[in-house]
Amino acid sequence: MPQSNVTELVRMWISGWVVSRGAADPVEQPWGWTIDVGAPTREVGRHVLPEPTEAEVRKLAEATTAPATWLKLFADDDTVRPWLGPRWRLDPPGFLMTAPLAPEQPELPAGYTLTTWARGGVLRALVRSADGQLAARGQAGLAGAVAVPDQIVTAPEHRRRGLGSVVMRALQSGAYQAGARTGVLVGTAEGQALYTALGWTTQAPMASLVLEAETVQQ
Repeated sequence: MPQSNVTELVRMWISGWVVSRGAADPVEQPWGWTIDVGAPTREVGRHVLPEPTEAEVRKLAEATTAPATWLKLFADDDTVRPWLGPRWRLDPPGFLMTAPLAPEQPELPAGYTLTTWARGGVLRALVRSADGQLAARGQAGLAGAVAVPDQIVTAPEHRRRGLGSVVMRALQSGAYQAGARTGVLVGTAEGQALYTALGWTTQAPMASLVLEAETVQQ
């Protein structure tokens, strides 16, 4: 896909992601966007570069001093890893994916219940087992015609029963009913398989790196 299209898809992803996470509005930069997140131990903020270059990434990395700051670079891990020093820890890769949204009817396996609700621009779907335990969950941030599924999780003891698909279909249908027509997300390698089976298309890889705190020598 041409990089200009990737840049627009990343813009769409960010628009729903900040709603889903309750993050600050993205601040446009010459190379992409900066987002304040405000989770000091996990993610203070992130810099998102849809078309990263070595010069831009190195300059940005040198100017970054706060641990738990993330770089989200839409390129292969092998391309960007040499650009950054050892304090930048590489996370597993992500994949930018898109899908057209449509009304859907999730089919629950026997013994499970599905609850969906919306608040503050965020759709949520919760699947519980017969004894009331959380089996699977997920949410989606709404930004006009765009919906961004996020934090899709199935409890280990309830995997391989189609519950991730139930959550995704519920979110996709709810987003369509709310006026969204395009879904954009960044999934893990494991999630990529699920989303592909549901009709999502991979558009670009995403490398994730976080600045770790300096080790104090004793």
